Amino acid sequence: MTKRKPPDHCQGQKEQQDPHKQEGQPDPDGQEEQADAGKQEAQHVSGEQEGPHDADGQEEQELYEHHHFVVDRGQGMLRIDKYLHARIVNSSRNKIQVAARAGNILVNGNAVKPNYKVKPMDEISIVMAYPPREIELIPEDIPLNILFEDDHLIIINKEAGMVVHPGYGNYSGTLVNALVYHFENLPRQNQEDTRPGLVHRIDKNTSGVMVIAKTELAQTRLARMFFYREISRIYHALVWGDFAEEEGTIEGHIGRSLKNRKVMDVFPGGEFGKAAITHYRVLERFGYVTLVECRLETGRTHQIRAHFQHIRHPLFNDETYGGDKILKGTTFTKYKQFVANCFNMLPRHALHAKTLGFAHPISGKQLFFDSEPAPDMQAVLAKWRGYAVHRSIEEE
Repeated sequence: MTKRKPPDHCQGQKEQQDPHKQEGQPDPDGQEEQADAGKQEAQHVSGEQEGPHDADGQEEQELYEHHHFVVDRGQGMLRIDKYLHARIVNSSRNKIQVAARAGNILVNGNAVKPNYKVKPMDEISIVMAYPPREIELIPEDIPLNILFEDDHLIIINKEAGMVVHPGYGNYSGTLVNALVYHFENLPRQNQEDTRPGLVHRIDKNTSGVMVIAKTELAQTRLARMFFYREISRIYHALVWGDFAEEEGTIEGHIGRSLKNRKVMDVFPGGEFGKAAITHYRVLERFGYVTLVECRLETGRTHQIRAHFQHIRHPLFNDETYGGDKILKGTTFTKYKQFVANCFNMLPRHALHAKTLGFAHPISGKQLFFDSEPAPDMQAVLAKWRGYAVHRSIEEE
């Protein structure tokens, strides 16, 4: 573990953040897919709206604009609660309906009910009596496992459970909070950027290797490498089921699910989402679960998790994608207890970003970094190895 003394003038940096929207780091190969693919995106701006004044000149309660949309010219008539639910991440139709009944959804300046049908070129605003939540980049003394550092970049082994950057519901304790404590003047796209130095990210409950840029030039070149797929990334995943083959490739566009906007789905026909390719190779077979190596050609949100769920091999204990149930094995009570114990030992999806390889953005020297899975994943792998050996002896 490496700790660093904070800079003398290390102070928080603020950004206005919509409390109803969780921002995501863009895919290394492009922006994440937006709702209603195939249509033009609604214009979306955020800012403050001054409250009206009454006849006596006293200002009424100030309303703050949290979302602003201009309906596309080709949009058909659609209930406004459905229209907004498809465009606001982490929203629910119930919350939108409550906001409408409270008079907080305005169309062309007038409050509307949840069943209002949007029309082309309508201007929609969601206003609240409180300002958008401010995100303050507060330096926090959180230890980092640093594998490599020079004047241009940092390689870390991120622990499982750590969110990469602040967002809705995670305002502290993130990797970025630790980075701004340990490192001064990390590059930022602008003053409102809450992701200094980041060029990619991995999920909260995924452990493993990440690269952080220390300079603007390094950040720009690393981002280009991700875009042109010049960075080698290998993950290890424990998935349900066995495979007939030793290796294979999963192809299928990935985009937000049309049924649940909080998860990603695979669209084999390419009608939604963005192209995604995952190559895999079997490393160890344990009968009912398999350890696989995954090599990414693209870097879509939840790519490995969504792809393996699509081929009916969800990651072990992946609650979001259906891997938190016993999907293979026997009906014996001892086996059920064994799997339950494994779930308790590894209370997250079994995924580790094991290696990262690329040319140094400044010197051009080839770099390669490797890391071992987190202790909880190693412990579960050891349990399954023991189970597989015991099962093999019983069958002889």
